[in-house]
Order: sequence, then structure tokens, then C-alpha cells
Amino acid sequence: MTDDECVELLQWAAPRLRLRWEGFRRVRGQVCKRLVRRMKVLGLESASAYRARLEADSSEWTMLDSLCRVTISRFYRDHRVFDVLSKHLLPPLLHGVKARSERVFRVWSAGCASGEEPYTVAVLFHLGLAPQVPGLQLELLATDADEFLLERARRGCYPPSTLRELPPEWASQAFTLTPQGEQCLTPELRQVPTFQRQDLRADMPEGLFHLVLCRNVAFTYFAPPLQREVLARLVERLAPGGLLTIGGHESLPEGAMGLERAAGPLPIFRKPGG
Repeated sequence: MTDDECVELLQWAAPRLRLRWEGFRRVRGQVCKRLVRRMKVLGLESASAYRARLEADSSEWTMLDSLCRVTISRFYRDHRVFDVLSKHLLPPLLHGVKARSERVFRVWSAGCASGEEPYTVAVLFHLGLAPQVPGLQLELLATDADEFLLERARRGCYPPSTLRELPPEWASQAFTLTPQGEQCLTPELRQVPTFQRQDLRADMPEGLFHLVLCRNVAFTYFAPPLQREVLARLVERLAPGGLLTIGGHESLPEGAMGLERAAGPLPIFRKPGG
């Protein structure tokens, strides 16, 4: 299958999965390699043959959907976002939570992949912010549609390269190097997130959350009508004054309402109130 044939196949299939082809432009090589491997398993030699298989076998759409999930993740990814959160936005938010006599700071990492993002929040909170708000507990939910990635996340061990953006003083406290060369989170931090299988297109947890991270998933890969649906439901799950963080190269869909920018040009938004 040539690159052009793969692109044509993805352009045809993406809308049927409520996805947008444009989100796959930069990562299509990875997706196309997966498709070629899948076609070999099925004994198919062309993109047209795989398209015919999709039209004849509805269960194959589930497989195609899984092949289209591209994950590029590391700890403290987009470090400017986490710097602004930890130094400027979260401290007053946490003090406000505590001032209202709430005991729990609720965070949701949507599309958490193999866990680098929620574990980053756990490290940031326990090693950086918790001393400022003694007595306040972190409740951290991490969801993804891929059970294989969630199992990797629960294990809590990563290649050292994924830690390159994490502040060194936190990395040394949060991780232990194994004889196999992996960096594994301490048992205390590994227990912080609750990992749960959930597809943003179909389901969401019950709110309210003080911080929601929905980065490099919905507003990159989802079709515009679905983006608007997802955003409306995300806003519903934000507590007044709560923060929504999206990916550094993402933007909210046109006509987005119920949020205001919280950090200038950075992709962090606040729900008014609180």
C-alpha cells in the first residue's frame, strides 16, 4: 500500500469513526505501518481490499479504530504549561479549594495513554504543591480507551528518556532505576492515580473536577462536531473556577463558550466562578 493509497483510505474512514483526517497528517506514517501489518494478517494486498473488508465486516471498524490511536507521551510534556500550572495557577486554586473547606483536589487526565501525564500531576502535587496546602488530598482519575496502554500505566515503569523534561530534583525523588534500566515510580506515587477504561467519544466520568487535562486527543483527532460535543461535556464537569488544559498545538472549536483564557497564549482555560 502506497502512502497516497493509505491517505485516501484514512480520508474515507476517519469520518465514519467521528475522527478528522487532518489530525493524522503528521503521524500517518505510524498509522499506515499498522494498517499494512493488519492487512497482512488478513491476507489482503491492497487498500481497496481492506476497504471492502470494512464494508463487509462491521467488527473490523473496532480494530481500525484501535490502529488510529497514536500516543506520543513523556513526563512534564510541554514544560511551560506545567511550570505555569505549578507556579501560578494551581497554588491559588488549591488555596481556594481549602478555603471552602473542601478536603479533596479532584483532577481528571482524559486520554492518559500510558500514564505519563497523570503521574506528572501526582509528582507535581505531592513533591511541589502539597506542602503549601497541608491536609488537602489529591484525587486523580486517568482514563483512556486503550486497555493495553492502561496496563502499562498501572505498572508505572518507563524508559529513562521519558523523564528528560521532568525537573531533576523531582525525578530523583519519584523514581527508582531498576537493574533492567527502567525508571519506576515509588509505590506511594504509583498508587495515586485511578486508571479506568473510557472512550471520550462515548462516556465521561461524573464531575466536578478542579483540573481537567485533555491534551492531544479530542482537539487533534476528533471531527469538529464531536469536538464541540466533547467540549460542552468537559465544561459541565469543571468546577467553577476550574482549569482545562489542552495540547500545545490544539485550539478549541469555533464558538466555544463557558471558558476564558487563564494563562495568556498558553492552552489553559478557566471556567468562570469559584
